[in-house]
Amino acid sequence: MDKLVKYRSFIKQLLSQYSAQDLPRNNLDVQLIFDEQRDHYQWLNVGWQGSNRIYRSIVHFDIKEDKIWLQQNLTDLNPAEDLVNLGVPKDDIILGLHPPFKRPYTDYGVA
Repeated sequence: MDKLVKYRSFIKQLLSQYSAQDLPRNNLDVQLIFDEQRDHYQWLNVGWQGSNRIYRSIVHFDIKEDKIWLQQNLTDLNPAEDLVNLGVPKDDIILGLHPPFKRPYTDYGVA
């Protein structure tokens, strides 16, 4: 299987699994965004809590230059480690949620 196809599949699998635990609440929807053309993948909460608008990206991945970028993680889950457990090499995972100067000190890829 092509690496890009495999990475897309892993990301969609994880986001679907994670978001299944986030039950919809009154006026607040759980959304999954899978943009395979531009390789952006997100789990969102969208809606209202009282008079407050909620538009929150819970987990966000991008694929750029054959690397998986973890852009956002507002959970206690460890998506990077879950990707490794699925077979993604650590060098192919970029923790984009960390500033570039910190990335060399992680166990993951740098860009």
